Amino acid sequence: MKSDIEIAQSAKMEPIVSVAERLGLTEEDIDLYGKYKCKISLDVLQKRKERPDGKLILVTAINPTPAGEGKSTVTVGLGQALCRIGKNAVIALREPSLGPVFGVKGGAAGGGNAQVVPMEDINLHFTGDMHAITAANNLLAAAIDNHIHQGNALRIDSRRITFKRVMDMNDRALREIVVGLGGKANGFLREDGFMITVASEIMAILCLSKDLMDLKNRMGNILIAYNLDGEPVFCKDLKVQGAMAMLMKDAIKPNLVQTLENTPAIIHGGPFANIAHGCNSLLATKTALKLGDYVVTEAGFGADLGAEKFFDIKCRYGGLKPACTVIVATVRALKHHGGAKKDELSTPNVDALAKGIVNLEKQIENIKKYGVPVVVAINKFITDSDEELRLIEESCNKLGVEVALTEVWEKGGEGGTLLAESVLRIVDGADSDFRCLYDDKLSIKEKMNTIAKEIYGADGVSFTAAAVKQIAEFEKLGLDKLPICVAKTQYSLSDNPSLLGRPKNFTVTVREVRLSNGAGFIVALTGDIMTMPGLPKVPAAERMDILEDGTILGLF
Repeated sequence: MKSDIEIAQSAKMEPIVSVAERLGLTEEDIDLYGKYKCKISLDVLQKRKERPDGKLILVTAINPTPAGEGKSTVTVGLGQALCRIGKNAVIALREPSLGPVFGVKGGAAGGGNAQVVPMEDINLHFTGDMHAITAANNLLAAAIDNHIHQGNALRIDSRRITFKRVMDMNDRALREIVVGLGGKANGFLREDGFMITVASEIMAILCLSKDLMDLKNRMGNILIAYNLDGEPVFCKDLKVQGAMAMLMKDAIKPNLVQTLENTPAIIHGGPFANIAHGCNSLLATKTALKLGDYVVTEAGFGADLGAEKFFDIKCRYGGLKPACTVIVATVRALKHHGGAKKDELSTPNVDALAKGIVNLEKQIENIKKYGVPVVVAINKFITDSDEELRLIEESCNKLGVEVALTEVWEKGGEGGTLLAESVLRIVDGADSDFRCLYDDKLSIKEKMNTIAKEIYGADGVSFTAAAVKQIAEFEKLGLDKLPICVAKTQYSLSDNPSLLGRPKNFTVTVREVRLSNGAGFIVALTGDIMTMPGLPKVPAAERMDILEDGTILGLF
């Protein structure tokens, strides 16, 4: 079997102009980035405001394991399958980050015969959105230190600067740094640090803005520091939000590409779900809903992270109403949740599966709390036994949920036809009764407790002394009535990555609370989550190379 990149490199892509034309887009509606990529004008939303929105289908998953679930692959395969059976479907995905591309994953554009292309471009610099976000972020960081150096009229307390620099690469050495070394000419000495670009508030703002002016206003509202009197200082106080928005004038436009089967795919924005809100941009999703009758999108990691944030943050702000949720699971991953070792996952083990299936059952329960219908997609492997597949089906049927086998990695859209038909039965039947989990006007502690108890299955939440102090400060400033974005391990429903399956009798500990005032949410950090990941012992970059003719090797 060919590798993912070999399959992608042999794809017969249509010119992106042709893909755009099939969506009803004209040359005035797109900006070309070569032959196979383009950006979609923001005017398209206004032009099509009278067109009814398509049906929104969210793809999420169980808690990920080393065995893999294939959520992005199923997302792409489902979109291809819908088009294959004659539906006008559009896929909406996040942009990959260079950090995991060169770190662990080696690429994030689907897999096998369910990929978006041009795969190399999408996984590398694409249309430059990540660089624009990085530049805008670091312009503000530079402006903060320059303001202090030039006299500090705002009386910024250099010990209480909350805004950090970013780069789109895993580099643990930059988590905690000191800037201003080298004497008076280099500014004032202070502690600082880097986050990865996809964890930045600028990324979140891009993904939640409704237009360019909204993006500029949101960036102006970023809390950057406190002054010597303990009062908040915002980006707009430095008067650089206009320049930052200028750097983002092209990045705010959604990107259009295609799948291996030429299904339209809008790829825009890429916040991580374990440290950020994990969804592609609101503009991309809304544009897709005006271009297609069915829109297949995804949210990062398991439903306890990506789907919760998709519903409680993105849908809340965007007024979105999901018609259906697909939860992706594999026999292998569920056996891992049941205690099976990684080297035993290819061996039939009904007992381990029976123990691990509780993770899937909990994620199904979670989605139902939002009033959204569920379909379970079993991403099939050749080693799955009939007995194992039957156990999953029976378990889902007891919960009143449809199950469909998918083989999109091997067969592309053809392998997702059963899933597509199941989804259509739901979305073309009755409307969903979507609702958010909590009222954002509740206190921070009440909102966090609701998420922990209802979604994670925790007994409650404990807050460190530092978190309690931060919460009190936000309440005093009147900046606490916002949704919660939990930074938590993706590997467990709890905040402890070693607790697999469906943990019970645990408490979630919030160690720090941060305000993303421009984005419009409060970040609660739990466990050992880092906003700047590190590279593994053997980075994926070591497997990559480029030949003299420009052919790329090893990109997954």
